[in-house]
Amino acid sequence: LFRSKQWYQRRVRGDLFYKRNSDHFFKDRHWLTREFDAIRDLQEAGRGTVFEVGCGVGNTIYPLREECPDLFFYGCDLSPRAVEIVKTHPDYTPDKITCFQSDITCPEPPLTDHISPSSVDLITLIYCLSAICPEKMPATIKNIKQVLKPGGNVILRDYGLYDHAMLRFKSGHKIQDQFYKRQDGTRAYYFTTEEMAALFEDEGFEVIFNYYVQKETSNKKEGISVPRIFVQSQFKRLPDDLG
Repeated sequence: LFRSKQWYQRRVRGDLFYKRNSDHFFKDRHWLTREFDAIRDLQEAGRGTVFEVGCGVGNTIYPLREECPDLFFYGCDLSPRAVEIVKTHPDYTPDKITCFQSDITCPEPPLTDHISPSSVDLITLIYCLSAICPEKMPATIKNIKQVLKPGGNVILRDYGLYDHAMLRFKSGHKIQDQFYKRQDGTRAYYFTTEEMAALFEDEGFEVIFNYYVQKETSNKKEGISVPRIFVQSQFKRLPDDLG
């Protein structure tokens, strides 16, 4: 009952967020092919399957679809409203994109209801894990591993410890160490690279790279520049007899 109530609350928060913001909140992520060779390698091979976990309204899927027309894309999100926005995009074609609602923190219903086991070449987790309760992160990685090919890769970018957004939280927003609640009800966890590596190594992945990205973000309207810290990583699924 507790899990069902928590699941319902998370889904409601997500739906309310996308009801308020539709597809206007996040910018399209055209930087992904520049930052991750694994995406370019698939496109150069002329075939491959990408699974975007926590796809939101398609800010990752559609830029990649434009730059990598030979790839097939799956996407899932907890919010049915977000999934519906993805499906109503003019570039949504079922022969190239399949999007579905799913709670990736739970084993039931399994992702394999939508994606064949061990069939995906690349999984993307872009600012996704940080929205999940820390105790559910291992189960999330275990679940997505089911559909990733042995030798396939997970690429991610997420919030790093002492990121400016973390330091701005006022008292009352802290849920637990490194885990905070925003004013709109969504959650954010701030990772160390050591934590991120341990999460994936414990589930049978090899670290390809795992480092901090530090950037300055400018707000021209307010005339300020703030330091941002992210964790950027790639992990490779080992064969089961080695993982």
